[in-house]
Amino acid sequence: MPAQTMAEKILARASHEAAVTPGQIVDGYVDLLYMHEMLALALKPWDEIGVKKVWDPSKCVVTIDHWVPPPTAEVAKMHQAIREFCWAQGIARFHDVGDHGIIHQLVVERGYVHPGELVIGCDSHTNMAGAMGAFAAGIGATETAAVLATGKLWLKVPETLDVRVGGKLGNRTGAKDVILKVIQTTGDDGAAYKSVEFHGGTIKALPMNERFTLSNMTTEMGAKAGMVPSDATTKRYLEAAGAKGAYRALDADPDAAYLKVYDLDVDGMGPQVACPNNPANVKPVEEVAGAKIDMAFLGSCTNARIEDLRAAAEIMRGEKVATRVRMIVTPASQAIYRQAIKERLADVFLDAGATFTSSTCGPCFGGHMGVLGPKEVCISSTNRNYPGRMGSPEAQVYLASPYTVAASAVYGQITDPRGI
Repeated sequence: MPAQTMAEKILARASHEAAVTPGQIVDGYVDLLYMHEMLALALKPWDEIGVKKVWDPSKCVVTIDHWVPPPTAEVAKMHQAIREFCWAQGIARFHDVGDHGIIHQLVVERGYVHPGELVIGCDSHTNMAGAMGAFAAGIGATETAAVLATGKLWLKVPETLDVRVGGKLGNRTGAKDVILKVIQTTGDDGAAYKSVEFHGGTIKALPMNERFTLSNMTTEMGAKAGMVPSDATTKRYLEAAGAKGAYRALDADPDAAYLKVYDLDVDGMGPQVACPNNPANVKPVEEVAGAKIDMAFLGSCTNARIEDLRAAAEIMRGEKVATRVRMIVTPASQAIYRQAIKERLADVFLDAGATFTSSTCGPCFGGHMGVLGPKEVCISSTNRNYPGRMGSPEAQVYLASPYTVAASAVYGQITDPRGI
């Protein structure tokens, strides 16, 4: 048996092969298919395929996340179509408005994703679920229809990059800063159709919320999947999510072959900021400190977990959002929203003058609930800052950690969170 990377092990199991090699085309049997509003776009090709029943409703998860609540009649009609499909098909894990969350967050916090599984989602940031030790990849509407009908998806086995991170993270420096530094190193296409594995002492010490941020943003390197080996931290997370017994140890073989190895030492590294208009345009926060902002956004699947809200609240407690600056805080799920109220974190943001919204992807992709106007500048905890991503193509978006976003909101300019 040849030595295998994590991706190769999972794709071999999912395609019923003893082993696979990079470049090989396999038919992967999907363990979990998850969907959001993209499901509505998949209904036309689904009808064209002509299959009447979903291959396995128990392996499907659907939520509504991009427009919550619906801002237009057209979106409301889309939501209606999704509800009717889920009800007709017997998809029990349909999470409607009120029981919803950004899909990538929802599937991990509900314990739906398990190590070693082939997980497919109809969104580019499906990579995030790879932090559970799964091979998780995004697809489009037509492929979604095909998986709904057959439970299978053809995949080319990707080559794998090994990102090894060592050293001790400094004050108010975390996974967002690490992954921005990695993307700066690889470039925004440096992992095009590759699987990325994270190893090293720094990674092993990260809690799950930080690991999710890492895997989430491998999309911004062009990666097909971004994976963290499952370990005791994964096991504890699964147990807390109600998936006791779903854990399995999964790592690459020690002599697995990687296309390229990157070594990053984080000793002495501080907070990082991705400047307009590319996630790879990364600079240390001190080099961009002082840049004026109009809006601060704390939200998205990348950095709106309860730990992110706690980090921002640590800075904003007793403070006010700067004059001429607005701040929007959007929890990544309804469960996080509820926990933020329970811990009185919502009060901290509201007392500071921020807006605290329903869970939605809205502002992150420029859909609603916080779209930027021309020439406006935003610092955001999200994952992508291409022109027009959050609204006007003339707006500018800086990407940063929750600490840096909160500090910048208070001072009205990009601010090093370590100094306050």
